[in-house]
Amino acid sequence: MESFRVAAVQMNGPFGEVEQNLDAIEAWCRQAADQGARLALFPELVITGHCCSNDAYALAEPVPEGPSTRRLEALAKGFGLVISAGLGENERGVIYNTQVLVGPEGFIGRQRKTHMSRDEYFHYRFGNELPVHDLGFCRAGTIICFDMIFPEVARVLAVKGAEVLLAPHAARMGKWRERGQQRIVRDHKRMWKKVYASRAYDNGAYLVVTNQAGPAGPNTNHAGGIMVFDPRGDVIAESQTKVIEDEMVVCDLDAEALVRRRGASCFPLTVRRPEIYGDLCRPTQ
Repeated sequence: MESFRVAAVQMNGPFGEVEQNLDAIEAWCRQAADQGARLALFPELVITGHCCSNDAYALAEPVPEGPSTRRLEALAKGFGLVISAGLGENERGVIYNTQVLVGPEGFIGRQRKTHMSRDEYFHYRFGNELPVHDLGFCRAGTIICFDMIFPEVARVLAVKGAEVLLAPHAARMGKWRERGQQRIVRDHKRMWKKVYASRAYDNGAYLVVTNQAGPAGPNTNHAGGIMVFDPRGDVIAESQTKVIEDEMVVCDLDAEALVRRRGASCFPLTVRRPEIYGDLCRPTQ
């Protein structure tokens, strides 16, 4: 890994407003590039929107042949960025919750969400792969929202060589209300500090999490939030707004900090014993 600057954007992705959402992504990419970022992370399903509705099928697009991925490729080339953004993917009639990764040279890869939360199960199929992509300046793996609750996902990506874990979210918050937003934002971040700090620490990886922000569709509202964890699980950057609105956080990821963490004596990835972990692959009794 090289030291580099990452930009994470929390933004609203209203359901079905694909062109509007892509226009917003373009504006944020311009700002990220102006501030020297090499990687820009956007939330889960931010392009087509996150709402468990039958319309999710109609909005889904092929990847990488679809128009949204092609536009992301053009933005990546124009701004010299690697871009990660989420959309509904249609592969021969099967719909996935997919995070697309593109760079200045074009399409890099995708991650399909592997665990569905609540009613998502009725609209998206499970992904079955956990790829790690070499971006040139780092190796990155993607963990989409609810997938982050399962420690096995982050561990598999780390074993495959991931140095940076990208965690796009569309985490719901219940009813939209103007009052009490400070508490909602605070509660989400408190949970992230408990769970996601452990994912970063256990795997000696940077972890960047961002969430959709605002009312996105019928009974679908998102709490926002951005946090960046270093390989020791410490928060090194986070969103500052105390209300739920669009925001970008830019943060430098230091290669030497990753080397120090992974070179420490008794670092888990170097002393683990996979030959005794077979029970992890069995159903719960």
